[in-house]
Amino acid sequence: MDVIFWASDEGQARARADGVAVAASRETFFTECDVISLQLRLYPATRGIITAADLGLMKPGALLVNTSRAPLIEPGALVAALEAGRPGMAAVDVYEDEPMGDTAHPLLNMPNVICTPHIGYVSQEEYQLQFTDIFEQIVAYTKGNPINVVNPDVLGDKLNLR
Repeated sequence: MDVIFWASDEGQARARADGVAVAASRETFFTECDVISLQLRLYPATRGIITAADLGLMKPGALLVNTSRAPLIEPGALVAALEAGRPGMAAVDVYEDEPMGDTAHPLLNMPNVICTPHIGYVSQEEYQLQFTDIFEQIVAYTKGNPINVVNPDVLGDKLNLR
């Protein structure tokens, strides 16, 4: 598979510096790709970054994969695009309303969509890595030396932070 990259100007510059192909334009990216996998974080600037118009540019045989965050796609746009046949398929493990409890939700009932419950990344190796990290953090905390603390101010001077 040929891999083509599209991102912010800064991201494109990094990709080019690393020798990765970058699409000539956003429109070219959506019209030419057979598979698009969303790999970005959700920030105010990325909310709705994939629009109905973008999805409408995709090939009828194209696959959109979203294992990042559902709000990266404009609300309602994915279902409408799939019903219109562009893209032709999707694989998702993130949803506009989570946890997904509505068994009548269109995505869960479309034959051209694969849905998983936000565990598409899971492998035995990944679980082992995560649980090892979590265990080490719990042990360090109980010994009064927490690690990987995102907001140390909440702990005050009670504990010794690394």
